[in-house]
This record gives sequence, C-alpha cells and structure tokens, in this order.
Amino acid sequence: MKVAMFLAAALLSMTALADDMPTFKLELKDGVVKPARLQVPVNTKFRLEVSNTGKTPAEFESTQLRKEKVLAPGVTSSVIILPLSAGEYKFFDDFHTATGQGVIVAK
Repeated sequence: MKVAMFLAAALLSMTALADDMPTFKLELKDGVVKPARLQVPVNTKFRLEVSNTGKTPAEFESTQLRKEKVLAPGVTSSVIILPLSAGEYKFFDDFHTATGQGVIVAK
C-alpha cells in the first residue's frame, strides 16, 4: 500500500514538472516553417509543439538535436528537447527540404 502511494505521488510530481516546462510552437505548412527562427532559453529543457497545418505530410527533423517527428495533415505533436548549450540548431521538414528550413537559437 505504501509503495503504491509513493508511486502515485512520484507520478503526480513528474506530471507537475512536465507542465512547468516551457513550450514553444512551430508550424509546418506545405513546405513553409513558421517561425523559421525560434529563440529558446539556454540550458533549459523545453517542449516543442509541432503542428502540421498543411494539406500534405510533414516531418520535423534535426540531425543536430537527434529528433524527428512525422505528422499527417492536421496533426499536432510534441517533442521534448533537453537543455541546449548556446548556439544555433538547424531543423527542416524532410518532406519539403527545398523550402522547409529553420533554426532553433539557444540564448
């Protein structure tokens, strides 16, 4: 019984911590990324909410961040980014590489 209560309390505290995490939004729309330059705080874990508002599939991908997320049209999903050192981290829409480019700037 005590173990179950401890686990429940631990899960609730982890959920509270996840809710306190800053969230930044990114829109992918048929090869256009908005914003193309996203500034985030340095050394801070954050949630990147990626929405595909276009009519074709999109894929958020960053080789520097080692993250990728495929999104059907109309879908929104999140990616957790661990604390970043100061710098610029490129990302792209892998289904629209000619135009779907962007950068996350950690300052």
